[in-house]
This record gives sequence, structure tokens and C-alpha cells, in this order.
Amino acid sequence: MPIKTQNDLPAKKILENENIFVMGETRAIHQEIRPLKICILNLMPVKQDTELQLLRALSNTPLQVDVTFLMMDTHVSLNTSASHINKFYTTYKEIKTQKYDGLIITGAPVEQMDYEEVDYWEELCEIMEWSKYHVTSTFHICWGAQAGLYYHFGMPKTLLPEKMFGIFEHKVLNRKIPLVRGFDDYFMAPHSRHTTVESDLIHGCEELIVLAESEEAGILLCMTKDGKQIFVMGHLEYDRITLQKEYERDVNKGLEIAVPKNYFPDDDPTQRPHLQWRAHCNTLYSNWLNYYVYQVTPYDLDDMDMEGMWI
Repeated sequence: MPIKTQNDLPAKKILENENIFVMGETRAIHQEIRPLKICILNLMPVKQDTELQLLRALSNTPLQVDVTFLMMDTHVSLNTSASHINKFYTTYKEIKTQKYDGLIITGAPVEQMDYEEVDYWEELCEIMEWSKYHVTSTFHICWGAQAGLYYHFGMPKTLLPEKMFGIFEHKVLNRKIPLVRGFDDYFMAPHSRHTTVESDLIHGCEELIVLAESEEAGILLCMTKDGKQIFVMGHLEYDRITLQKEYERDVNKGLEIAVPKNYFPDDDPTQRPHLQWRAHCNTLYSNWLNYYVYQVTPYDLDDMDMEGMWI
């Protein structure tokens, strides 16, 4: 799929070097099709890394995707330059009257804080409420998934005795659900988190369907029955070396951190990690865009009424 971005977004050149079709603004406006409007609320500290990971994950269908990067008004990012933020990001106030085919809410390094202690929590709640009436389907990742389950269903998170850190095996459930179409019975996926939402709470919620679960890492993937809210507890979008960079960062800080499980060959951090999850990442995002966005959203987004249903 062609990804439409600003012509000078740094991730564009990297993706083009990977032979991923990235379309500039000039070419896109001359195509006689409507691109899917996808908004990415990027809460991660190093925003360029997440931009690249998510654009790569969205690049595997024939659909054209027009991406808008969203930042918080109520939080100042200290790990990404102000010039990059000001050039490539917009605020909720600027887009709140618009409607989108899809919204992605990323993880954030605030999971050990109470939700209400996060400086942008009220703004995030407003965005999650807005998404119910202005977005066809919302895709929540890691802390974003925990926050979504808390906001929409009142499910608290639980602090884990140690960080869930590594690559874990998951079993596919409910194979007939289109979101996991094309998945193997078992597949690997990265996790990097200190908290969880108890599996019993999610299984016990009549509005949710569990699609993939790990004996060691818990539920990875669940969604509402109508597909408007999708929750991914791990990080299928991560690059090969993302966990390695996290591990080395914590080691350099003198923190107690275990080697990521099932990641380095022979658990040796000097060896190149194996990439074990990319195919399922691509399948997941392609299925989301096709079955829960493209096949559902109206051609004219103004046909979405304020109750979140189609006129």
C-alpha cells in the first residue's frame, strides 16, 4: 500500500530505501481514489522510531493511507526535537471536528503511574471519547491498550512482579474472526511492560472477544465485537533491535534488567537478535485496515453520524 506522508518526513527516505511504497503529497492529490485517513496518537518518547515502525506496519495492503500524527497539548515531549514536533504533528484541538477512518493510540512509558497521575490523562480521555463518534476503528497498543480497557470498561491494571520483557509464544483463539485471518496457530510477539490487565477480567467481559493469548505473557489481542475498539497488549510493530536498545539503555543506567526472553540467540546480548514476528505484524495491520476500516468506513466520512453509526 502506498503510505502518504509529508514529502520531507525523515521516515519517508528510510522506508523508500526498504523498497516500501511511500507516496509524496503531490502525487497523492492526483490519484482519483480516496485514501484512508489514519490518525496516529504517538505517545512514545522517541517519536521518530515509532513513526517508522508504524508506517512500516501499515505498508502492506494496496490501500492508500493518509497519515496524520497527533501529539498532546498537555504534555511537552523531551526526547524529540521541538522542530520535528512542530513540523510533522498536529493537536487534538486542530482535528477534533474531523472524522477519521482509523486511529492508533501508541504505548507510553508511564505504565507504573496511576492513570490519573499522567499529566495528559484528561486529554487522552477526551480523545478516547471523541474516537467513539469520529473514528471507524481505534487500534490501542500496550499502555494505550491498558488505558483503553480502563477508560471504556473500567478494568484496572496490575503491577507485575518483574518486567514482561522478551518474545513470547501466543495461541490464536476464535480463528474465524477476520482480525487473525492468516495467522498460524501459534506465533511469537514482543512484550515490554511492567503492568498487565488480568486475563480473567477480559475473558469475563461480554463485550470483548479474546483473539490471542500466551500462557506466560497473558492476553495479547482482544477487541470489541463490533471491531470499533482493538487492544494489543504487546508490540508487534517493534523492529528487530528495539528490545535490544531498551535492554542496553537500562543496563547503561545501572538498572536491574533481565535479558529479554527468547530474543538473543543463546541469551547472549552480543549476538544479533532473531526477527520472529514481522509476518504476523504485517498480517495484523493489513487485516485491521481491510476488515475493520476499509470495508466498514463510508466513502464520504461526513456520512458518519454523531452516534458512531452510518447514515
